[in-house]
Amino acid sequence: MKSIFEDIYYLKERIQEPDLKEKLENLEQQFHLLRTKNGLKQLVKKKKLKKAIEYIKYEDELTRLQIELIKMQNWIYENKKRLMIIFEGRDAAGKGGSIKRFTMHLNPRKYRVVALPAPTEVEKGQFYFQRYFQHLPNPGEIAFFDRSWYNRAIVEPVYGFCTKEQYEKFMMEVPEIEHALIDDGIMLIKFWFSISKETQKRRFEERMHNPLKQWKLSPVDMKAQELWDEITHYKEEMFSRTHTSYSPWIIVNSNNKKLARLESIRYVLSQIPYKGKEEAKVSLHPDPDIVQRYHRKNIQID
Repeated sequence: MKSIFEDIYYLKERIQEPDLKEKLENLEQQFHLLRTKNGLKQLVKKKKLKKAIEYIKYEDELTRLQIELIKMQNWIYENKKRLMIIFEGRDAAGKGGSIKRFTMHLNPRKYRVVALPAPTEVEKGQFYFQRYFQHLPNPGEIAFFDRSWYNRAIVEPVYGFCTKEQYEKFMMEVPEIEHALIDDGIMLIKFWFSISKETQKRRFEERMHNPLKQWKLSPVDMKAQELWDEITHYKEEMFSRTHTSYSPWIIVNSNNKKLARLESIRYVLSQIPYKGKEEAKVSLHPDPDIVQRYHRKNIQID
């Protein structure tokens, strides 16, 4: 590629028009990306240049954000802070994939991913929040909840796993419980990963035809399209009754998985006052078109 860069440099020296100069500079940056290790991998895979460049830019941005996550994790550990991040959303919304990108380079001794199975018979007889409480973050720790106690707000009533009385009791209790946790010093962030019905259908079909992803499909998932409107009803109820000034819902447009991952990480970083934040070599301001605080007047894709 040496001769290509020589040609670009030659043209830059002789072209005076600002628009053309800017285009040449963009072209030069794209060739620089293709010369990287990730760029060469994409070319070997015979990816189209546009897709290869988009992927390399994504990987570069992700790496820079993950460096900041490490700094944030160290600050939380050194200052004995407690961070709890809840990931909620419809099936196939990309919750697990986002958690994977959050934790990819973190110290495994200083964080936990909580993904609880269906409650046992013993747990069904306990105080509803009890099985979740034992997984709350300890001092110096981050806890990532891949689904949470909000199962009772949507999944359980939609699929008949709880009574109306249990549902109403939960909806009344959860704001007070979250207030108590925050008052005790836990930093709580609640994400809702939002996808359109069409995107969910496409992702389900991809899982069906990909042997490596078929484990993600469950009988509950298979009914998600059929029960879309009912899930929407309970989702709106959840937002209306559990979105508070101290524990707001943060909506992430996850029709584009890569953007959802980048912007959810960026949002968390923007909320934590960790040491070295001002030296970040990446923007820590989330894109408002991708991440926004819930408001009943906002248009939602799901």
